Amino acid sequence: MQLETILNNWLTAQKPQQTDFPYLLAQAQADPNQAAALDYDLSLAGITHRAKDFLAIAPEILQLCKTLKFHDQGAILKTLWELWLPLAQQIRTARQQQDQPLIYGILGGQGTGKTTLCRVLQTILAQWQYPCVAISIDDLYKTYAERQDLRKTQPELIWRGPPGTHDVDLGLEVLTQLQRANLGDKIAIPRFDKSLHNGAGDRLGPEWIDPVEIVLFEGWFVGCRPVAPEVFDTAPEPISTEGDRLFARSINEALAEYVPLWEKLDRLLVLSPEDYRLSKQWRKDAEHQMIAQGKTGMSDAEIDQFVDYFWRSLHPELFIQPLTQNPHWTDLVIEIDAAHRPHKIYHPSDLKSVSLFPR
Repeated sequence: MQLETILNNWLTAQKPQQTDFPYLLAQAQADPNQAAALDYDLSLAGITHRAKDFLAIAPEILQLCKTLKFHDQGAILKTLWELWLPLAQQIRTARQQQDQPLIYGILGGQGTGKTTLCRVLQTILAQWQYPCVAISIDDLYKTYAERQDLRKTQPELIWRGPPGTHDVDLGLEVLTQLQRANLGDKIAIPRFDKSLHNGAGDRLGPEWIDPVEIVLFEGWFVGCRPVAPEVFDTAPEPISTEGDRLFARSINEALAEYVPLWEKLDRLLVLSPEDYRLSKQWRKDAEHQMIAQGKTGMSDAEIDQFVDYFWRSLHPELFIQPLTQNPHWTDLVIEIDAAHRPHKIYHPSDLKSVSLFPR
């Protein structure tokens, strides 16, 4: 609690106390794995510089989180200090170390905080004069008409989402344009509206933007690689029937088409629930909340069917968990607990992860 007290006091007084810095430095030094994963500057000068950044951005971040329905000020300030600011600094440094815009991949399912993280990083980086755009894998969906044609030959693709329902060439074109853009250029960013065609969704007109320094490319399977076909012989539930295995193998083959897209990534962050099955409960919680507000929502049975469909296509145990242990493809892993909070953070080369929010 002392950290949250210190940070709240800073906002009230608009000035940190010099006596706070040794405590904050000792706290950072006490978690060497976390410090290494986020490249903490473990010096009084580093803590002082982070304090300056914190005071400059905290009010704006608090307001942003309020619009995102995130109201726990103590948790927001703690996460800003321990995670969001160091991560933004790490991203800025990575951009400075190369001669073209940085493409930063973020893998995460529903409930892991992708939207909040992207919005926060954009806000911090913009203040540091590093313009940043967020693009979702969802923005690369094939058009409604194209997906209707697709279902004529692949009726097993009941819902959009799995590999095969996106325009990979469009993604490659957009990321290449962002990498090579010159001052004065305009880049067309594809956008997708999930509400069109009774929820089937369709592509909107593009958003035209100026060149940026950093691209946040996020999605529920960004960075996932194909696996050996034989793994489906003993795949986990809900891949249980021969039809399930055929579907999983076909999606695995389609995933190979996305590898050139992943090769555009300069870095990859994985937001990983401590138990992948939490995603189903999180979806149910969200739908229950919508129904309580008088909106239309799915029943628990419909959610089970919906989530199982995605687990049959790219099962987390087969495609996402391996990324959390692979230092060649993944640069950072943030484990999310049942309360949607960042719980552990580590680089896959050091699986002695540490807890941001000790139980």
